[in-house]
Formats: sequence, structure tokens, C-alpha cells
Amino acid sequence: MNVIEQFLYDVLAGINSLVGNYGVSIIIFTILMRLIIMPFDYKSRKGMRKMALIQPKINELQKKYGKDQQKLQQKQAELMKKEGYNPLSGCLPLLLTWPIMFAMFAAMRGIANEQMALQTFRYLAGETDIISAADRFLWVKNIWMADSLFASIAPNAQALNMIPANMWQRAYETLSEGQISAIAQSIASVSETALDFSTAATVKTSITSMLTALGQMPGYVEAVATVPGWANVNFFVFSITLYKQYNGLLILPVLAGVSQILQYKFNPAMTENQQTQQNNSQGAGMNTFMKYFFPILSVFWCLTSNAGFAVYWVTSTIAMWVQSVIITKILEKKDAQKAQSVSGEGSIK
Repeated sequence: MNVIEQFLYDVLAGINSLVGNYGVSIIIFTILMRLIIMPFDYKSRKGMRKMALIQPKINELQKKYGKDQQKLQQKQAELMKKEGYNPLSGCLPLLLTWPIMFAMFAAMRGIANEQMALQTFRYLAGETDIISAADRFLWVKNIWMADSLFASIAPNAQALNMIPANMWQRAYETLSEGQISAIAQSIASVSETALDFSTAATVKTSITSMLTALGQMPGYVEAVATVPGWANVNFFVFSITLYKQYNGLLILPVLAGVSQILQYKFNPAMTENQQTQQNNSQGAGMNTFMKYFFPILSVFWCLTSNAGFAVYWVTSTIAMWVQSVIITKILEKKDAQKAQSVSGEGSIK
């Protein structure tokens, strides 16, 4: 992890140490990040709003000088200068937030990987209380697995193989001597190789030994047991598996799709963007495509990601809508004050 990722990782872990639940911690963490990003969103929305206001004038220039591109560009530049509009003001502020967003995703992924590694070690230690209260969230039994009928409550082989070596090491260093001794006994029963997370090669070997040992742990076998006749069942282009101890009820993925639809319909920022592109057939076509595609993509992401990500996604979508409403109210108030000031001064030549 780089410095920013580690800082955000510590912030999320610190929030959890106070509230004692990762689902609630992710909600608080997401809202906190949206507040940090809000000034950038404000500048972006201000630029988009300005563009929406001058778009009719740009359309008139395109009709008048459409056959003379050089003249059109000149007139458009003059118009933007006169209106005080910078073409980069709509997108540049958002681009500046990308490093923060990427670092936030990395921090959340780091927490998820560490917690899955810890749960695996608890299974190997023969413990009974594998999933702590901090890992449960409402109807979701394990927040580090997908909120789905088609996901088990325990991390599977694919998930374990995707955990980086440094996260295995970080989780291993938090274990007590008693846990390490119990894990060593479980591994020794299936392999002569001791656990080693120092390199990618040794991690791969260690995971192989752990997976073999997990197959002999009654608690883990029960956690990943499938419903008879429902293992890898082909359903159209998908293959699904039903688990006896399924992890969720598919509520978060559905909420992700619904929240995206509602945001597109009621978000003032979306409305302004549509107004900006209303006479641009290519832009209008893209808006229509995103209107239906993005909710479907959101459902897919939340079905194939852990419930912690789904909690973030739904919270972020709702927070963005609320934030957009607030920004719109602020901009409308400033526009009204500006219009009132101009009206009081008389007509401007």
C-alpha cells in the first residue's frame, strides 16, 4: 500500500474500532469520503451548469457557422471568454478525485482481504466463532462475501488465491500463539511444509496446504456445503450454485440497481447533463445507453463482489444524490442572487 492507501485503511479500521461493525463503518467511511470530494463535485457541477446555460448560444453559432469550422471555433472561443466559461471546468475537478477514489477502493479491498485471511485462520485453528459481530451486517451473514443466495458464508478457493501475500502476512501476525499452534497442527496433518507468506511462490504453496487442511475442518466443510443437485447448475449463460448456508438475500445488489435508476431519474446533475447534450444525437444516445446499462452493471458488480463493496456502492449512490441536491440548491440560490443584482443595476450593455 502507498501512503494514501495506508492512511485510508487506518481510517476505516479506526472507525470500525469505534462502532464495532464493518457494515456501519463502511457507511460512515463512504459519507466521509463524499464530504471530502464534495468541493471538487461543486466545481464540476458549476462548470456543467454554466455549459448548460450557454449551450443554446453554442447551438446558434453551429447553425450559423457550421460550414466554416475555423470561424465557428473562433466564435465559440469568444463566447466562452465572454461568459467566463472554461471547457475544463466540468471534468477537471472530477479527474482530480480519481487518485482518492482508487486509494479508497484499495483500502477497502485491503480490509476485506485481511478479514478473509483471518477467517480462514480461525477455521484452521478449529474455532467455532469464525465470523465476528463486526463481520455481520443486517441480513448478510459475512460482509466479506457477496450478498447472494449463490455465495457461501466462507471464502472459497478462488477468493483465497486472490489475497495478496502481504495481507496473509499481516493477518498472520495478529494471531495468538495458541492460534498459530492449532493452525500448525492442522497443516501438519496434510503437509510437511510450514506456512510461509514471504514470497508469491511460498504463498501459493501455503494456500494449497491450507485448502487441503480446510477440507478436513468440519466447520469449513459445513460452511461451503451446497444444496444437493444445485452445484454448478447451468442457467442460460451463467453457472450457479446454491449453498446450504447462503450468505445473503440478494437485497444489496437489487438496491444498487434501483438506486442507480432513481439517481438517473431524479439527480439534478443528470438533468443538467441531458440539457447540455439535448441537441447532440451522439450524446443523447450515450445517455440512453447509460440509463439502462449502468443499473444492470451495478447489479452485476454487487453480485460478484463482497457485500462490503455493495454497502459502499448503495451508500455512495444515495450520498451522491443528496449531495447533488444540496449543490443544486446552492447554485440556484447564487443564480437568483446574481439575477437580482443585475435587475437592480438595470440593463447591461
